[in-house]
Amino acid sequence: MTTQQSELRSRLRSGDADAFGTLFDTYARSVYNHAFRLTGDWTVAEDIVSLTFLEAWRKRGGITADGGSVRPWLLGLATNVARNTRRAARRHQAALARLPVPRDQGDFSDEVAARVDDKAQLALVRTALDSLGRREREVLALCAWSGLDYAAAARALGIPVGTVRSRLSRARRQLAAALGHTRPDPRVTPETRGRAMVARPVQEGNR
Repeated sequence: MTTQQSELRSRLRSGDADAFGTLFDTYARSVYNHAFRLTGDWTVAEDIVSLTFLEAWRKRGGITADGGSVRPWLLGLATNVARNTRRAARRHQAALARLPVPRDQGDFSDEVAARVDDKAQLALVRTALDSLGRREREVLALCAWSGLDYAAAARALGIPVGTVRSRLSRARRQLAAALGHTRPDPRVTPETRGRAMVARPVQEGNR
């Protein structure tokens, strides 16, 4: 562990506001990317970022004095926040379903159609991701996209390293099967499709 990381952990534990500013500046993009991969929604991902750093402040006393980068700890918090957000969204949708059906408010089909092409690639990826269970999707997001090794992902999720390995292996098999059954886009080759699913983002504050 570097002296810089050790000092940051110590300052975070003591509630140093400047240290939390540094934490946000360094890792906010990484947390956002992780949240988006779990939810597929930019707006929800932004909310998860805010809630994750609030949770980090609330749980600052639990930061250990050693352990290297605090990034796995933050991504673990973000994963839990995403789970809670999904549960809240399901309850909200269930409540809306019980409301009377609103009157017709106009035809927005032209606006929707204009966006279809731009979202074609994302829809392809999301269809494949939706075939995964929550546990497999979380491990894939941490290991394949956020670049955590098995041990760091295990710490982030609070599970054994062997479980991370098995879930990641299962996720890869399921993704391969899902992509094989997804309606093909003539602009997307198997090679580019694979890169879209496993490529890592550039410089997310991976420290």
